[in-house]
Amino acid sequence: MAEHDIVVPVREGAADAQLRYALRSWAANLPHRRVWLIGYQPPWVADVGHVPIRQTGTKYANTTAAVRVAIEHPEITERFILCNDDFFVMKPQPEDLPVYHRGPVRDVEAYYATRGNGAYLRGLRETRDLLVSLGHEDPLSYELHLPLPVSKAGMLNALETGRHLDVLHKRTAYGVLSGIGGEYMADVKILHRAPRTFDTSNPYLSTMPDSFTNGAVGRFIRDAFPQPCRYEARRRR
Repeated sequence: MAEHDIVVPVREGAADAQLRYALRSWAANLPHRRVWLIGYQPPWVADVGHVPIRQTGTKYANTTAAVRVAIEHPEITERFILCNDDFFVMKPQPEDLPVYHRGPVRDVEAYYATRGNGAYLRGLRETRDLLVSLGHEDPLSYELHLPLPVSKAGMLNALETGRHLDVLHKRTAYGVLSGIGGEYMADVKILHRAPRTFDTSNPYLSTMPDSFTNGAVGRFIRDAFPQPCRYEARRRR
């Protein structure tokens, strides 16, 4: 039996359809002991751990609070897999989940600078400056939309080190401060309901609500996991 739990911050009003198919994909392809939803649990979800939390801050503050709750929860495994509710694992993965990074933060910054992404870009820069001040001259980014294996101790160190930042890039802070290394992967997030321009051979995919509901990528994911999984109380598609 797998030794790691999956931890998923879930906000109120989250897109339930994405979570439903994410759960199906994890049940099929991501070895784990138990799934924990931190925040909101939709009524159709079954057989998961659930820790409700108040979500009164920004989305960045809420997810950071959720991760901190997971770290402090005694029933969650010391090493866990951090996911979002729109991460889909398309192919079977080993129990020793591989680690991926997005390349140097400077390259990711250049990409987001062209999009004018205000709070996220500011948080990227502040997280980078923090890591540089701690001796990591050219840090890697771990802000990928795919499962990340983390240790409680390492993630707590990252959150404590960056607690003065209101938009901490916690995956990056964790990856750099813990020295997890890994292999390069381009981000797998499909932002738009475009024609089939995504890599169907990729073991991971992620979507926006619209690209999942109305795009080719959403149809591809739904077709891959047509059957309900053990985490669904209501047996419907």
